[in-house]
Amino acid sequence: MTDLSQDPQTAADEAALDAKKQAYFTASQGQLIWARFRRQRAAMIAARVLLLLILSGLFAPFLSPYDPTAKGRDADYLNGAPQIPQFCDKNGCSLRPFMHPVTRERSLATNFRWVEKINEDERLYVQFFVKGDSYRLFGLIPGSLHLFGMEEGYLHLFGTDAAGKDIFSRTLHAVWTSLQVGTMGVVISFVLALVIGGVSGFYGGWLDSVIQMVTDAIRTVPAIPLFMAIAAFIPAEWSAEMRFFFISMILGLIGWPTLARRIRTHLLTERNQDYVLAAQLAGASPAHVIRRHLLPSFTSYIIVDLVISFPYMVLSETALSFIGLGLKDPVNSLGVMLQNVTKSDVLLNYQWYFIPVLFFIALVMAFVFVGDGLRDAADPYSETRK
Repeated sequence: MTDLSQDPQTAADEAALDAKKQAYFTASQGQLIWARFRRQRAAMIAARVLLLLILSGLFAPFLSPYDPTAKGRDADYLNGAPQIPQFCDKNGCSLRPFMHPVTRERSLATNFRWVEKINEDERLYVQFFVKGDSYRLFGLIPGSLHLFGMEEGYLHLFGTDAAGKDIFSRTLHAVWTSLQVGTMGVVISFVLALVIGGVSGFYGGWLDSVIQMVTDAIRTVPAIPLFMAIAAFIPAEWSAEMRFFFISMILGLIGWPTLARRIRTHLLTERNQDYVLAAQLAGASPAHVIRRHLLPSFTSYIIVDLVISFPYMVLSETALSFIGLGLKDPVNSLGVMLQNVTKSDVLLNYQWYFIPVLFFIALVMAFVFVGDGLRDAADPYSETRK
């Protein structure tokens, strides 16, 4: 019989297995979380979708062909249907995508609604990297180059609204606006939760009791009546930017109690551990102990909580803007755009108004799946339970 221990292939396999075991036992906490996260197919797909949405929002001024706030740019194509570039028609095919010019007129057969007539004998070619409306990329870099445009006329991939605004351009900018509001709200709530939950959990005693009473009082405040009261006192002359920052701050100020509770519970458990006592005996200050020893042991769960809370911030902004208490025109957010889909005329005749709804659902679901994947990856006992 052949001695398998002398087989080169078997020896190579054993060496590779030993290397994997060594890498596992020497890996950092972040590397272990990433390794477990990569094995979850749904979470990885959601992460790619989320990354695509974030990049499309971040580079929205370059990707969108027109200024989303310009009204009546295409006055002859109000409430226009989506236009899809094509490569072939009755006259043959082309390597360059093109559109046929469209004329609109009222028709008696459709109760004087707009009827579109396509001139198939003429082609309007789509151009790439064209000069257009000026913008500031990332709010800092001035530019006027757009990914695509038309040599003549206009191209509306998602159609237009009643004011003639390009829905494709508005959707990309709306995704970025909602992400910005969510990010600011999460950052504010995160800082408050770290400070309040850390102080409450580390010191305990009467200070913990007072802080928890305040936390419970804030948690019991209903969000919608609170925003209705705040909206009544917002001055009408406030600019869209001021309203934007105000809504972000309010979302952050009412979103910290849950995370603060979790941090407090963790610190109450860990503050009497030996490594904490050793740091205190070495002369470390309470702030140093919390920042360098206690919070790092809870970092993975804090990150997971932030990712999971992000879609709720986006949902809150969208809901408030949807009912008219949040952002308003000319700011483009998903909530502002969803206001238009409640009209009966839109439901019957202009179904392309629902395209931003699909982006909203994709954004929220991507955050939910990524958050669930991170939560399972950060839990070292998740695979054991499965």
